[in-house]
Amino acid sequence: MTTRTRILTGITTTGTPHLGNYAGAIRPAILASRDSNADSFYFLADYHALIKCDDPLRIQRSRLEIAATWLAGGLDVERVTFYRQSDIPEIPQLTWLLTCVAAKGLLNRAHAYKASVDKNVEAGEDPDAGVTMGLYSYPVLMAADILMFNAHKVPVGRDQIQHVEMARDIGQRFNHLFGQGKEFFAMPEALIEESVATLPGLDGRKMSKSYDNTIPLFTSAKDMKDAISRIVTDSKAPGEAKDPDNSHLFTLFQAFSTAEQAAEFRSELLQGLGWGEAKSRLFQLLDGELGEARERYHQLIARPADLEDILLAGAAKARSVATPFLAELREAVGLRSFENQVQVAATTKKKAVKAARVVSFREDDGSFRFRLLSADGEQLLLSRNFADGKAAGAASKQLQSGQELDLRAEANSFSIWLDGASVADSPVFADAAARDAAIEEVRIALAPAQD
Repeated sequence: MTTRTRILTGITTTGTPHLGNYAGAIRPAILASRDSNADSFYFLADYHALIKCDDPLRIQRSRLEIAATWLAGGLDVERVTFYRQSDIPEIPQLTWLLTCVAAKGLLNRAHAYKASVDKNVEAGEDPDAGVTMGLYSYPVLMAADILMFNAHKVPVGRDQIQHVEMARDIGQRFNHLFGQGKEFFAMPEALIEESVATLPGLDGRKMSKSYDNTIPLFTSAKDMKDAISRIVTDSKAPGEAKDPDNSHLFTLFQAFSTAEQAAEFRSELLQGLGWGEAKSRLFQLLDGELGEARERYHQLIARPADLEDILLAGAAKARSVATPFLAELREAVGLRSFENQVQVAATTKKKAVKAARVVSFREDDGSFRFRLLSADGEQLLLSRNFADGKAAGAASKQLQSGQELDLRAEANSFSIWLDGASVADSPVFADAAARDAAIEEVRIALAPAQD
Protein backbone atom coordinates (compact mmCIF):
# COMPACT_ATOMS: atom_id res chain seq x y z
CA MET A 1 0.00 0.00 0.00
CA THR A 2 1.41 3.39 -0.99
CA THR A 3 1.71 5.95 1.81
CA ARG A 4 0.04 9.22 0.92
CA THR A 5 2.07 12.41 1.08
CA ARG A 6 0.98 14.56 4.00
CA ILE A 7 0.79 18.23 2.98
CA LEU A 8 0.18 20.97 5.54
CA THR A 9 -1.00 24.46 4.59
CA GLY A 10 -1.36 27.33 7.05
CA ILE A 11 -3.91 30.03 6.26
CA THR A 12 -3.35 33.54 7.61
CA THR A 13 -6.39 34.91 9.44
CA THR A 14 -6.00 38.66 9.10
CA GLY A 15 -7.99 40.71 6.61
CA THR A 16 -10.74 39.98 4.09
CA PRO A 17 -9.75 37.69 1.16
CA HIS A 18 -9.47 39.37 -2.23
CA LEU A 19 -9.13 38.23 -5.85
CA GLY A 20 -5.34 38.11 -5.55
CA ASN A 21 -5.52 35.76 -2.53
CA TYR A 22 -7.91 33.51 -4.42
CA ALA A 23 -5.93 33.25 -7.66
CA GLY A 24 -2.53 33.07 -5.95
CA ALA A 25 -3.19 30.72 -3.03
CA ILE A 26 -6.74 29.57 -2.35
CA ARG A 27 -7.74 28.20 -5.76
CA PRO A 28 -4.48 26.27 -6.42
CA ALA A 29 -4.50 24.84 -2.89
CA ILE A 30 -8.08 23.61 -3.23
CA LEU A 31 -7.25 22.00 -6.57
CA ALA A 32 -4.19 20.32 -5.01
CA SER A 33 -6.33 18.94 -2.17
CA ARG A 34 -8.22 16.79 -4.69
CA ASP A 35 -5.09 14.72 -5.45
CA SER A 36 -5.82 11.16 -4.27
CA ASN A 37 -2.16 10.75 -3.24
CA ALA A 38 -2.30 13.75 -0.89
CA ASP A 39 -3.26 13.67 2.78
CA SER A 40 -3.98 17.38 3.13
CA PHE A 41 -4.15 19.38 6.36
CA TYR A 42 -5.39 22.99 6.21
CA PHE A 43 -5.48 25.15 9.31
CA LEU A 44 -6.48 28.69 10.20
CA ALA A 45 -3.34 30.14 11.78
CA ASP A 46 -5.18 32.20 14.37
CA TYR A 47 -2.47 31.96 17.06
CA HIS A 48 -0.05 33.43 14.52
CA ALA A 49 -2.53 36.24 13.82
CA LEU A 50 -2.22 37.41 17.44
CA ILE A 51 1.43 38.29 16.81
CA LYS A 52 0.50 41.01 14.32
CA CYS A 53 -3.00 42.05 15.37
CA ASP A 54 -4.35 43.20 18.74
CA ASP A 55 -7.89 43.93 17.56
CA PRO A 56 -10.14 41.11 18.88
CA LEU A 57 -13.05 41.99 16.60
CA ARG A 58 -10.82 41.92 13.53
CA ILE A 59 -9.39 38.54 14.57
CA GLN A 60 -12.87 37.10 15.10
CA ARG A 61 -14.32 38.49 11.87
CA SER A 62 -11.35 37.43 9.79
CA ARG A 63 -11.46 33.84 11.09
CA LEU A 64 -15.13 33.64 10.11
CA GLU A 65 -14.61 35.16 6.66
CA ILE A 66 -11.58 33.05 5.79
CA ALA A 67 -13.13 29.77 6.93
CA ALA A 68 -16.23 30.58 4.85
CA THR A 69 -14.07 31.55 1.87
CA TRP A 70 -12.22 28.23 1.70
CA LEU A 71 -15.40 26.21 2.10
CA ALA A 72 -17.29 28.30 -0.45
CA GLY A 73 -14.33 27.93 -2.81
CA GLY A 74 -14.79 24.16 -2.84
CA LEU A 75 -12.62 22.74 -0.06
CA ASP A 76 -14.06 19.29 0.70
CA VAL A 77 -13.83 18.63 4.45
CA GLU A 78 -14.52 14.94 3.84
CA ARG A 79 -11.25 14.68 1.89
CA VAL A 80 -9.05 16.97 3.99
CA THR A 81 -8.45 17.89 7.63
CA PHE A 82 -9.60 21.51 8.12
CA TYR A 83 -9.21 23.05 11.56
CA ARG A 84 -8.37 26.12 13.61
CA GLN A 85 -4.91 26.14 15.14
CA SER A 86 -6.38 27.40 18.42
CA ASP A 87 -8.66 24.34 18.69
CA ILE A 88 -5.67 21.99 18.99
CA PRO A 89 -4.32 22.28 22.58
CA GLU A 90 -1.51 19.88 21.72
CA ILE A 91 0.08 22.55 19.49
CA PRO A 92 1.00 25.03 22.27
CA GLN A 93 2.12 22.08 24.41
CA LEU A 94 4.41 20.88 21.65
CA THR A 95 5.57 24.46 21.12
CA TRP A 96 6.92 24.50 24.67
CA LEU A 97 8.69 21.15 24.27
CA LEU A 98 10.33 22.47 21.11
CA THR A 99 11.13 25.84 22.72
CA CYS A 100 13.16 23.94 25.33
CA VAL A 101 15.44 22.49 22.64
CA ALA A 102 15.47 25.41 20.16
CA ALA A 103 18.74 27.33 20.22
CA LYS A 104 18.53 31.07 20.77
CA GLY A 105 21.19 31.48 18.10
CA LEU A 106 18.85 29.82 15.61
CA LEU A 107 15.97 32.16 16.46
CA ASN A 108 18.28 35.18 16.28
CA ARG A 109 18.68 34.42 12.57
CA ALA A 110 14.94 34.45 11.78
CA HIS A 111 14.22 36.88 8.95
CA ALA A 112 11.24 38.60 10.62
CA TYR A 113 13.15 39.21 13.84
CA LYS A 114 16.28 40.43 12.02
CA ALA A 115 14.17 42.77 9.89
CA SER A 116 12.65 44.32 13.03
CA VAL A 117 16.07 44.72 14.63
CA ASP A 118 17.56 46.27 11.49
CA LYS A 119 14.64 48.70 11.24
CA ASN A 120 15.10 49.74 14.88
CA VAL A 121 18.85 50.21 14.52
CA GLU A 122 18.35 52.30 11.37
CA ALA A 123 15.91 54.50 13.30
CA GLY A 124 18.30 54.85 16.24
CA GLU A 125 16.04 52.84 18.55
CA ASP A 126 16.89 50.01 20.92
CA PRO A 127 17.40 46.92 18.68
CA ASP A 128 14.55 45.06 20.37
CA ALA A 129 12.11 47.97 20.60
CA GLY A 130 8.60 46.72 19.94
CA VAL A 131 9.74 43.11 19.54
CA THR A 132 7.42 40.73 21.39
CA MET A 133 8.24 37.17 22.37
CA GLY A 134 5.47 36.17 19.97
CA LEU A 135 7.41 37.64 17.06
CA TYR A 136 10.74 36.30 18.32
CA SER A 137 9.56 32.74 18.94
CA TYR A 138 7.19 32.61 15.95
CA PRO A 139 9.40 30.01 14.16
CA VAL A 140 8.96 27.59 17.08
CA LEU A 141 5.17 27.81 16.87
CA MET A 142 5.40 27.23 13.13
CA ALA A 143 7.68 24.24 13.75
CA ALA A 144 5.04 22.83 16.12
CA ASP A 145 2.33 23.33 13.47
CA ILE A 146 4.40 21.29 11.01
CA LEU A 147 5.91 18.65 13.29
CA MET A 148 2.69 17.96 15.22
CA PHE A 149 1.33 16.19 12.15
CA ASN A 150 4.65 15.04 10.65
CA ALA A 151 4.00 16.86 7.40
CA HIS A 152 6.11 15.72 4.46
CA LYS A 153 5.53 18.82 2.34
CA VAL A 154 4.78 22.41 3.31
CA PRO A 155 3.78 24.75 0.43
CA VAL A 156 5.52 28.10 0.96
CA GLY A 157 6.76 31.09 -0.95
CA ARG A 158 10.51 31.66 -1.11
CA ASP A 159 10.35 34.10 1.81
CA GLN A 160 9.05 31.30 4.06
CA ILE A 161 11.62 28.60 3.24
CA GLN A 162 13.66 29.50 6.30
CA HIS A 163 10.79 28.59 8.63
CA VAL A 164 10.59 25.08 7.20
CA GLU A 165 14.37 24.73 7.54
CA MET A 166 14.10 25.86 11.17
CA ALA A 167 11.39 23.25 11.77
CA ARG A 168 13.81 20.65 10.44
CA ASP A 169 16.62 21.90 12.70
CA ILE A 170 14.42 21.88 15.79
CA GLY A 171 12.89 18.50 14.94
CA GLN A 172 16.32 16.96 14.36
CA ARG A 173 17.55 18.24 17.69
CA PHE A 174 14.53 16.80 19.52
CA ASN A 175 15.01 13.45 17.77
CA HIS A 176 18.68 13.52 18.70
CA LEU A 177 18.12 14.34 22.37
CA PHE A 178 15.11 12.14 23.09
CA GLY A 179 14.72 9.67 20.24
CA GLN A 180 16.87 6.85 21.65
CA GLY A 181 17.09 5.45 18.13
CA LYS A 182 13.55 6.49 17.17
CA GLU A 183 12.83 9.35 14.79
CA PHE A 184 9.75 10.98 16.30
CA PHE A 185 9.59 13.71 13.69
CA ALA A 186 9.73 13.31 9.93
CA MET A 187 11.83 15.98 8.25
CA PRO A 188 9.50 18.32 6.32
CA GLU A 189 10.37 19.70 2.91
CA ALA A 190 9.43 23.12 1.59
CA LEU A 191 7.21 22.84 -1.48
CA ILE A 192 8.24 26.05 -3.21
CA GLU A 193 5.46 27.79 -5.07
CA GLU A 194 7.43 29.10 -8.05
CA SER A 195 4.52 30.22 -10.19
CA VAL A 196 2.17 31.86 -7.72
CA ALA A 197 -0.19 34.13 -9.62
CA THR A 198 0.30 37.79 -8.69
CA LEU A 199 -2.62 39.95 -9.74
CA PRO A 200 -2.57 43.71 -10.23
CA GLY A 201 -4.81 45.86 -8.08
CA LEU A 202 -7.02 48.74 -9.13
CA ASP A 203 -4.00 51.05 -9.51
CA GLY A 204 -1.76 48.55 -11.32
CA ARG A 205 0.43 47.72 -8.36
CA LYS A 206 0.33 44.25 -6.80
CA MET A 207 -3.12 43.65 -5.32
CA SER A 208 -2.58 44.09 -1.59
CA LYS A 209 -4.49 45.32 1.44
CA SER A 210 -1.43 47.46 2.20
CA TYR A 211 -2.05 49.47 -0.98
CA ASP A 212 -5.83 49.67 -0.50
CA ASN A 213 -6.25 48.55 -4.11
CA THR A 214 -8.03 45.22 -3.71
CA ILE A 215 -11.23 43.76 -5.09
CA PRO A 216 -12.78 41.72 -2.24
CA LEU A 217 -13.40 38.17 -3.40
CA PHE A 218 -17.05 37.82 -2.39
CA THR A 219 -18.21 41.42 -2.38
CA SER A 220 -21.67 42.07 -3.84
CA ALA A 221 -22.09 42.14 -7.61
CA LYS A 222 -22.75 45.89 -7.47
CA ASP A 223 -19.63 46.62 -5.41
CA MET A 224 -17.52 44.38 -7.67
CA LYS A 225 -18.78 46.22 -10.75
CA ASP A 226 -17.99 49.56 -9.12
CA ALA A 227 -14.48 48.38 -8.19
CA ILE A 228 -13.78 47.13 -11.73
CA SER A 229 -14.87 50.50 -13.12
CA ARG A 230 -11.99 52.08 -11.14
CA ILE A 231 -9.26 49.91 -12.72
CA VAL A 232 -6.64 52.23 -14.21
CA THR A 233 -6.32 52.04 -18.02
CA ASP A 234 -4.61 54.13 -20.68
CA SER A 235 -6.40 56.93 -22.55
CA LYS A 236 -6.92 55.13 -25.85
CA ALA A 237 -10.41 55.66 -27.24
CA PRO A 238 -12.80 52.99 -28.54
CA GLY A 239 -11.62 51.86 -31.97
CA GLU A 240 -7.93 52.33 -31.11
CA ALA A 241 -5.88 49.14 -30.70
CA LYS A 242 -5.04 48.30 -27.07
CA ASP A 243 -1.93 46.48 -25.83
CA PRO A 244 -3.11 43.41 -23.86
CA ASP A 245 0.39 42.63 -22.59
CA ASN A 246 0.54 45.96 -20.76
CA SER A 247 -3.07 45.95 -19.59
CA HIS A 248 -3.82 45.25 -15.92
CA LEU A 249 -7.41 44.62 -16.91
CA PHE A 250 -6.36 41.88 -19.34
CA THR A 251 -4.14 40.28 -16.68
CA LEU A 252 -7.13 40.04 -14.34
CA PHE A 253 -9.31 38.63 -17.13
CA GLN A 254 -6.71 36.02 -18.04
CA ALA A 255 -6.46 34.79 -14.43
CA PHE A 256 -10.12 33.72 -14.41
CA SER A 257 -10.81 32.79 -18.03
CA THR A 258 -10.18 29.74 -20.18
CA ALA A 259 -7.39 29.92 -22.76
CA GLU A 260 -10.00 30.32 -25.49
CA GLN A 261 -11.76 33.18 -23.69
CA ALA A 262 -8.45 34.95 -23.09
CA ALA A 263 -7.43 34.60 -26.75
CA GLU A 264 -10.76 36.04 -27.90
CA PHE A 265 -10.53 38.94 -25.44
CA ARG A 266 -6.96 39.68 -26.55
CA SER A 267 -8.07 39.78 -30.17
CA GLU A 268 -10.91 42.17 -29.38
CA LEU A 269 -8.58 44.53 -27.50
CA LEU A 270 -6.17 44.56 -30.42
CA GLN A 271 -9.08 45.40 -32.69
CA GLY A 272 -10.03 48.43 -30.58
CA LEU A 273 -12.52 47.21 -27.96
CA GLY A 274 -13.32 50.18 -25.71
CA TRP A 275 -12.19 50.11 -22.09
CA GLY A 276 -15.73 50.57 -20.83
CA GLU A 277 -16.90 47.48 -22.68
CA ALA A 278 -13.73 45.61 -21.64
CA LYS A 279 -14.49 46.32 -17.98
CA SER A 280 -18.04 45.10 -18.51
CA ARG A 281 -16.67 41.86 -19.99
CA LEU A 282 -14.37 41.40 -16.97
CA PHE A 283 -17.29 41.90 -14.60
CA GLN A 284 -19.43 39.37 -16.49
CA LEU A 285 -16.58 36.84 -16.35
CA LEU A 286 -15.93 37.29 -12.62
CA ASP A 287 -19.61 37.34 -11.73
CA GLY A 288 -20.12 34.10 -13.66
CA GLU A 289 -17.00 32.49 -12.20
CA LEU A 290 -17.62 33.51 -8.59
CA GLY A 291 -21.40 33.93 -8.39
CA GLU A 292 -22.23 30.47 -7.01
CA ALA A 293 -19.29 30.54 -4.60
CA ARG A 294 -20.36 34.03 -3.46
CA GLU A 295 -23.84 32.71 -2.67
CA ARG A 296 -22.38 29.78 -0.69
CA TYR A 297 -20.07 32.20 1.14
CA HIS A 298 -22.90 34.46 2.29
CA GLN A 299 -24.96 31.44 3.35
CA LEU A 300 -22.04 30.25 5.51
CA ILE A 301 -21.46 33.71 6.97
CA ALA A 302 -25.15 33.81 7.92
CA ARG A 303 -24.83 30.46 9.72
CA PRO A 304 -21.75 30.79 11.95
CA ALA A 305 -22.93 27.89 14.12
CA ASP A 306 -22.65 25.57 11.09
CA LEU A 307 -19.13 26.84 10.45
CA GLU A 308 -18.29 26.20 14.09
CA ASP A 309 -19.51 22.61 13.80
CA ILE A 310 -17.42 22.03 10.67
CA LEU A 311 -14.27 23.39 12.30
CA LEU A 312 -14.80 21.48 15.54
CA ALA A 313 -15.26 18.28 13.53
CA GLY A 314 -12.00 19.09 11.75
CA ALA A 315 -10.31 19.70 15.09
CA ALA A 316 -11.49 16.31 16.38
CA LYS A 317 -10.05 14.70 13.26
CA ALA A 318 -6.73 16.52 13.74
CA ARG A 319 -6.61 15.69 17.45
CA SER A 320 -7.06 11.99 16.70
CA VAL A 321 -3.53 12.30 15.32
CA ALA A 322 -2.14 14.91 17.72
CA THR A 323 -3.28 13.53 21.09
CA PRO A 324 -1.61 10.08 20.96
CA PHE A 325 1.49 11.57 19.35
CA LEU A 326 1.90 14.18 22.07
CA ALA A 327 1.55 11.40 24.66
CA GLU A 328 4.55 9.70 23.02
CA LEU A 329 6.54 12.93 23.13
CA ARG A 330 5.67 13.57 26.78
CA GLU A 331 6.83 10.05 27.59
CA ALA A 332 10.06 10.64 25.70
CA VAL A 333 10.99 13.80 27.64
CA GLY A 334 10.04 12.33 31.02
CA LEU A 335 6.59 13.87 31.60
CA ARG A 336 5.23 10.46 32.51
CA SER A 337 2.39 9.21 34.64
CA PHE A 338 3.39 7.99 38.11
CA GLU A 339 1.25 4.94 37.45
CA ASN A 340 3.25 2.06 36.00
CA GLN A 341 6.45 3.99 36.75
CA VAL A 342 9.35 2.50 34.84
CA GLN A 343 12.97 3.10 35.76
CA VAL A 344 14.68 4.12 32.55
CA ALA A 345 17.52 6.30 33.81
CA ALA A 346 20.19 4.00 32.40
CA THR A 347 18.71 3.95 28.91
CA THR A 348 17.95 7.67 28.75
CA LYS A 349 21.32 8.92 29.95
CA LYS A 350 22.78 10.91 27.10
CA LYS A 351 26.43 11.06 26.20
CA ALA A 352 28.01 14.45 25.62
CA VAL A 353 29.70 13.15 22.49
CA LYS A 354 26.30 12.76 20.84
CA ALA A 355 25.17 16.32 21.50
CA ALA A 356 26.39 17.90 18.25
CA ARG A 357 24.53 17.22 14.99
CA VAL A 358 24.69 17.76 11.24
CA VAL A 359 21.83 19.70 9.62
CA SER A 360 21.30 19.86 5.85
CA PHE A 361 19.51 22.73 4.15
CA ARG A 362 18.86 24.37 0.80
CA GLU A 363 19.87 27.94 -0.03
CA ASP A 364 17.60 30.41 -1.84
CA ASP A 365 19.72 29.97 -5.01
CA GLY A 366 18.90 26.23 -5.09
CA SER A 367 22.29 24.98 -3.88
CA PHE A 368 22.64 22.58 -0.94
CA ARG A 369 24.77 22.92 2.20
CA PHE A 370 25.11 21.37 5.63
CA ARG A 371 26.22 22.73 8.98
CA LEU A 372 27.56 21.07 12.12
CA LEU A 373 25.86 22.48 15.21
CA SER A 374 27.09 22.15 18.78
CA ALA A 375 24.95 20.92 21.67
CA ASP A 376 23.59 24.41 22.27
CA GLY A 377 22.88 25.05 18.60
CA GLU A 378 25.92 27.19 17.80
CA GLN A 379 27.50 26.65 14.40
CA LEU A 380 30.84 24.78 14.36
CA LEU A 381 31.13 24.21 10.61
CA LEU A 382 29.37 25.47 7.48
CA SER A 383 29.90 23.56 4.24
CA ARG A 384 30.53 25.01 0.82
CA ASN A 385 27.69 25.09 -1.71
CA PHE A 386 26.89 21.83 -3.51
CA ALA A 387 24.95 21.67 -6.78
CA ASP A 388 22.63 18.93 -5.54
CA GLY A 389 21.50 17.36 -2.30
CA LYS A 390 23.04 13.99 -3.11
CA ALA A 391 26.56 15.47 -3.30
CA ALA A 392 26.06 17.40 -0.05
CA GLY A 393 24.74 14.27 1.66
CA ALA A 394 27.66 12.18 0.41
CA ALA A 395 30.19 14.67 1.80
CA SER A 396 28.35 14.82 5.13
CA LYS A 397 28.28 11.02 5.40
CA GLN A 398 31.97 10.75 4.50
CA LEU A 399 32.86 13.14 7.33
CA GLN A 400 30.89 10.95 9.76
CA SER A 401 32.27 7.65 8.45
CA GLY A 402 35.06 7.39 11.01
CA GLN A 403 37.95 8.13 8.66
CA GLU A 404 40.73 10.36 9.95
CA LEU A 405 39.67 13.99 9.68
CA ASP A 406 41.78 16.49 7.76
CA LEU A 407 41.30 19.61 9.92
CA ARG A 408 43.45 22.62 9.04
CA ALA A 409 43.82 25.58 11.40
CA GLU A 410 44.06 29.08 9.93
CA ALA A 411 44.57 31.92 12.43
CA ASN A 412 41.48 31.80 14.69
CA SER A 413 39.42 29.56 12.42
CA PHE A 414 39.79 26.18 10.72
CA SER A 415 38.51 24.22 7.75
CA ILE A 416 37.87 20.56 7.02
CA TRP A 417 39.06 18.87 3.84
CA LEU A 418 38.04 15.82 1.81
CA ASP A 419 40.01 14.39 -1.10
CA GLY A 420 42.28 17.43 -1.28
CA ALA A 421 39.52 20.03 -1.30
CA SER A 422 38.06 22.20 1.46
CA VAL A 423 34.41 21.25 2.09
CA ALA A 424 33.53 23.23 5.22
CA ASP A 425 34.76 26.19 7.28
CA SER A 426 34.40 27.20 10.90
CA PRO A 427 33.40 30.66 12.10
CA VAL A 428 36.17 32.95 13.37
CA PHE A 429 36.77 32.36 17.09
CA ALA A 430 37.90 34.85 19.71
CA ASP A 431 41.35 33.28 20.04
CA ALA A 432 43.39 30.19 19.25
CA ALA A 433 42.30 28.46 22.46
CA ALA A 434 38.62 28.76 21.49
CA ARG A 435 39.49 27.55 17.99
CA ASP A 436 41.31 24.48 19.36
CA ALA A 437 38.42 23.68 21.69
CA ALA A 438 36.04 23.80 18.73
CA ILE A 439 38.34 21.54 16.70
CA GLU A 440 38.26 18.98 19.50
CA GLU A 441 34.47 19.24 19.69
CA VAL A 442 34.26 18.61 15.94
CA ARG A 443 36.51 15.54 16.25
CA ILE A 444 34.31 14.12 19.01
CA ALA A 445 31.07 14.97 17.23
CA LEU A 446 32.11 13.32 13.97
CA ALA A 447 33.55 10.21 15.62
CA PRO A 448 31.52 6.99 15.08
CA ALA A 449 29.03 6.24 17.87
CA GLN A 450 30.26 3.74 20.45
CA ASP A 451 27.97 1.00 21.75
